[in-house]
Amino acid sequence: MTSQEHILITGGAGYIGSYLAGELLRQGHRVTVVDELLFGGESLLSYFSDPDFHFFQADVWEPRAVRAALRGDWPTPTAVVHLAALAGFPACQAVGQQVAWRYNVEATQHVHQQAAEVGIPRFLYISTYSNYGLSEDGEPVTEDTFLNPQSLYAETKVASERYLLEQTNPACHPLILRLATVYGLSPRPRFDMIINQFVWEAFRHHKLVIYQRGYSRSFIHIQDAVHGIMLGLQAPEEKISGEVYNLGVPEGNLTKDEVVKLILKRLPKTLVRYKDITFGGDMRDITVSFEKIQRQLGFQAQKTVDDGVREILEAIQQGVIQNPSNERYRNARFIVQ
Repeated sequence: MTSQEHILITGGAGYIGSYLAGELLRQGHRVTVVDELLFGGESLLSYFSDPDFHFFQADVWEPRAVRAALRGDWPTPTAVVHLAALAGFPACQAVGQQVAWRYNVEATQHVHQQAAEVGIPRFLYISTYSNYGLSEDGEPVTEDTFLNPQSLYAETKVASERYLLEQTNPACHPLILRLATVYGLSPRPRFDMIINQFVWEAFRHHKLVIYQRGYSRSFIHIQDAVHGIMLGLQAPEEKISGEVYNLGVPEGNLTKDEVVKLILKRLPKTLVRYKDITFGGDMRDITVSFEKIQRQLGFQAQKTVDDGVREILEAIQQGVIQNPSNERYRNARFIVQ
């Protein structure tokens, strides 16, 4: 990115978006956030005094939401970061296929169409490694691995990816980032993310009940996730146009047992129980390769899962977040461990 650019973030009041907005402002860029505020907007309050920040409340499914959000006295955005979605399989399962498709697929189509029409040259779509589902051969999945979504959430993400990659409009180049599971603190904290949730439950109840014990997942700290998005905004067009990157770090490929060990290091009195129950909604058991984003964009992570456990626990112990069980900190009530 040049000295000052204008970035539009859909879903900018959310877990990742609110962190990204703050980082862009800190680096001197203009930021427009479009968000329906399904989970409130307190995460943005500290930005309103910044003259480079603009907020517009809208459902991005509406066909003119992006156009309506643009300020006439600001230049056209140089990029859209499309984060607005019903994130996670519990949230999608709770509302059903029709609503999930509206928020996650149709909204993506509408936002991209408007971005192309107004001349926004770059479109970053934040997808998920859930799209891979289960690894059949046990080898790390790459960006070329066959997509095998196991949940409605992943199905909506795959459909959105397919739509974007089929677009031939050279005026709006799509970049797809398949994120690992994010952890860590944000202006809009979430405690329905596995690591954040585990730390809270171990602290509050002194016990953890773990399902799908041996399953491997992939994790990335929110600071590193935002750093990866920033690289996507900065990279030369030839490295991002129509490209797909897994966004994470090899050290983040962990089994649930390995995550639990990191929590027990700081909360050793936690009682851990395992239940042999499977859930058809989110059957991920994979190791992810991040070689492409390291090679092509120079991505390197700065945080470890142990760092995340420490910061979450410290915030809870100090009472910074008084009640992580509050529904405002989660996207759906039913959370699978």
